[in-house]
Amino acid sequence: MKRLRELAARLELPAAAPERLDRLLELLSDDPHAPTSVTERDQALDVHVADSLAALPLLRAHEALDALVDIGSGAGFPGLPLAIALPGTQVDLVESTGRKCRFLERAIVDLGLERTRVVCMRAEDWARAEGAGRYDAATVRAVGPLPTLVEYASPLLSEGGILVAWKGARDSAEEDAGHAAAAALGLAPRGVMHTEPFPAARDHHLHVFEKTAPTPPGYPRKPGAARKRPLRR
Repeated sequence: MKRLRELAARLELPAAAPERLDRLLELLSDDPHAPTSVTERDQALDVHVADSLAALPLLRAHEALDALVDIGSGAGFPGLPLAIALPGTQVDLVESTGRKCRFLERAIVDLGLERTRVVCMRAEDWARAEGAGRYDAATVRAVGPLPTLVEYASPLLSEGGILVAWKGARDSAEEDAGHAAAAALGLAPRGVMHTEPFPAARDHHLHVFEKTAPTPPGYPRKPGAARKRPLRR
């Protein structure tokens, strides 16, 4: 708990955040159905919680943050820690795997996150249903290459909204491809931030894109197309 309180103080989190983050770590360690291999408390604090909260300064600096979508939320990272840190923001956790959705729903209730919900759908289907253009920010972590991520995010973001994508070591070829896909989808790169969310972190980067123009007709493509046939120059 001491490390959590230090993290909360450094990031100026709400008063209730340390207890909620502590409970989240308990859920990971106690729930045999938690959909992650990292469940040991100290490791999960670093790998999941601290890493998720690395984007908080970028999100707080954004002009408006009424609604955030976490794409491919998995076990709830970065979405759940960000929801705890941003209690005034509506946070939608988009996840297509049923067992992961069930874990996320249990976690939301246990943590008392009244402005957080699970959308148990593919990102492409959610954009066709109710999600198109409704978010000020999108987050995505450990889901795919940059061209795929910008294609998932573009239809969900409102103009002026931002995508924050967690990646490891920088790859110029992937970045070039991501920038080309972004240009085709109404997004523009706004920088890459190196982060060290915990002492052992190496080569952690946050890639930021801004929605600068409407998503062109024909997007989102059918589910799976962005991953199987990513946009190219």
